[in-house]
Amino acid sequence: MAKKYSFACKDIGMSCGFRTNAASENELMGKIAEHAKAAHNMASIDAATMSKVKAAVKTE
Repeated sequence: MAKKYSFACKDIGMSCGFRTNAASENELMGKIAEHAKAAHNMASIDAATMSKVKAAVKTE
């Protein structure tokens, strides 16, 4: 069975209800980057935040 990747902003301490999932980690990271730019005004994700994001990604 294929893995499913998921992420929620609240898992890295953000007071944000954003949750997403994807079939691949690359697809998930793209969705997270789009959300970060649109909702949190982050033109890019710094290394410390990216480390938190990657640690919070769940696989099923």
